[in-house]
Amino acid sequence: MKKIIVASTNPVKINAVTDGFIRMFPEEQFEVEGKTVPSGVGAQPMSSDEALQGATNRAEHASKEIPHADYWVGSEAGVEDIDGEMRAFAWIAVKSKEGISGKGRTGTFILPPKVRELILQGKELGEADDIVFGRTNSKQENGAVGLLTHDLITRTSFYAEAVILALIPFKNRKLY
Repeated sequence: MKKIIVASTNPVKINAVTDGFIRMFPEEQFEVEGKTVPSGVGAQPMSSDEALQGATNRAEHASKEIPHADYWVGSEAGVEDIDGEMRAFAWIAVKSKEGISGKGRTGTFILPPKVRELILQGKELGEADDIVFGRTNSKQENGAVGLLTHDLITRTSFYAEAVILALIPFKNRKLY
């Protein structure tokens, strides 16, 4: 059984990692554990580069704190404000004990103007969502993508696709 450390205790992220690994490697069995580690970036990454750095840092910190695992997975949601629109996405970084690494990014979607305004005032995306949608702790449930798509895309499914993309080098080892 392969051990995966998810650099978060958020159940959405743990479920997304579990789903992505099972879908990519259906013949394997996995034990998945969450661990809170620092991202080393701002609480709300404001660029793709910053979010990728946060995901990579989380995977690296998890590997240092719990070295006896097969994989370490970091994720970091980010936003970019371009031409008056705020775009939301997340990066996934996977590191293995064999020294292989992979990265994948979710799709991107435009946030509502009120959410954008709150983020520009210094709120994190999850906090802004809770204010606008009258929710509590939505980032540990369906998140912005689930709220805006009425759960046609859940935060778990949104992240799971990026986990699968990050696992491409592991599935195609001879090419990487």
